[in-house]
Formats: sequence, structure tokens, C-alpha cells
Amino acid sequence: MKEKHIDIKLLQCQTEELDDSLQHLVSMAIEATDRSYSPYSHFSVGAAALLQDGTVIIGANQENAAFPSGLCAERSALFAAGAQYPEVPVVAMAVAARNEKGVLTPHPVSPCGGCRQVMLEVEERYHQPMKVILYGSQYTNVIESVRDLLPLCFLDADMH
Repeated sequence: MKEKHIDIKLLQCQTEELDDSLQHLVSMAIEATDRSYSPYSHFSVGAAALLQDGTVIIGANQENAAFPSGLCAERSALFAAGAQYPEVPVVAMAVAARNEKGVLTPHPVSPCGGCRQVMLEVEERYHQPMKVILYGSQYTNVIESVRDLLPLCFLDADMH
């Protein structure tokens, strides 16, 4: 038996330390939390995807009484980007959330497993890393590649 360790690179910073385009992306994710439809969880998540041409596509979580029928903010943004701009790579995604009191979460929230898998496939589709910015009012996490969020990932190549 052999023990292995998986290391990921994570940068913690204040949002103001990011370059202007990433600060704008974070502000769009925060704004997108206002478009959440979350009458059940009262947890509003917003996401903003930055395309290589500078276009920003936002998404927000959308809940439904038939719980599996809802959709997370990250997937709603990525699916909209793929439908509207299928040939333009997604280079970065920012995610922000508000709690049931409507207050931005102090610590960054991380995408669920399903969203991580979709984000990874978007990264693979365009053959380039997608930077992930996870906003919290106290600090922000920056991850250079989705692979760092899902290190033991399942890819198309695994099916061949």
C-alpha cells in the first residue's frame, strides 16, 4: 500500500487585491444573488462567468418545490454561457452567497459536487484552466483551476 498526498493551490485575499476585471466579476456575482429564487432554503447564490472575449454571464440559484428540479447558480451561468456563446471559452467564474438574513456570507462558499463536475467539463471543453473566485465578505479564495476543486476527477477520457 502506498500513501499519496494531493496538494492544491489556494490564494486567500481581499477582493480589492484582485485585478479590475476580477473585481468586476465578483461584483456581478454579488449582484446576481439578488436574482436568486430561493423560497425554500433562503440561501441566495450568485455566479458570474467571464468569457474570453470579456462578456460576463450571470446565474443565480433557482429552487423548485420538486427539489431535484432546481438549479445552482454556477450551472445556470455556465449553461447560459454555453448556449449563447458556445465557441467562447470561460476563463473565470466568481461565486457569492447571501444567508437567510440577506447578508453576504463572511466566508466563501464552495460549489457543490455537481457544479464542480460541470465546471471541470467546461474547463476541459476549452482546453484551458478556468479561474474560480469564491467571495466572502471577510476574505476571498482564488483557485487557478477547477481541477484543484475536484482533484480526483472523472473525465471523458476515463470512459475510453
